[in-house]
Amino acid sequence: MPNELIWIIFLLTELCAAVILLRAFGKTGLYALIVMNVILCNIQVQKMVTMVGLTFTLGNVLYGAIFFATDLLSELYGKREARRAVWLGFVVMVVSLVAMLFAVEFVPTEDAIPKHSAMQELFGSFGSLVSVSDVVREISFARIVVASFIAYLISQFHDVWAFHFWKDKTGGRHLWLRNNASTMVSQLLDSCVFCSLAFAGALPREAFFQVLLTTYFIKLVVAALDTPFVYLGRRLASGAKAG
Repeated sequence: MPNELIWIIFLLTELCAAVILLRAFGKTGLYALIVMNVILCNIQVQKMVTMVGLTFTLGNVLYGAIFFATDLLSELYGKREARRAVWLGFVVMVVSLVAMLFAVEFVPTEDAIPKHSAMQELFGSFGSLVSVSDVVREISFARIVVASFIAYLISQFHDVWAFHFWKDKTGGRHLWLRNNASTMVSQLLDSCVFCSLAFAGALPREAFFQVLLTTYFIKLVVAALDTPFVYLGRRLASGAKAG
């Protein structure tokens, strides 16, 4: 099965799961989705794949779904709940990073050395929302972690602000507009802030813009394709709020 088809099925599965969690558990389901995605996207992002002739990192579907979840929280439960979700995701990101940094420091038993090596490889760059190619392995881990944290907070809080800005401007109409306008600009902020803080001065200009544009392109596609699911989530709001 080609990567492009797997990616589309994965995206649709993730968005369907978000709506099901909303329907079954209300805002708690969306909080759970954000927590899960913050952890898993940091693992998936370390795998590189080729689609439509370009090289991308995994994790973009899960990370994009975080914006989807905060938009649903904004629409159904208001700005305060969406902001709480952003902080929840940030705290989980930090705690997960610290936990895994401790885990890789433990000296393993002899028979566990292969698993320990795999864990070091997998979690050595845990906390980065964009993977590091071989060309930039020398960039400090701390720089990448700090860049990912700052990019997450700026882009997520902008997303919440922009969603409600467009909602007020349109008098609550045109859900598709506030969903896309807020998320697409926020994703651009995320890519620009992260790449600038993590890679500026460490990558050649051409490589820097290639990383920036490819990471934003795939996020843009996720943002565009989640729109029907935002409408579906709102339609199920009456049942979700009962949770």
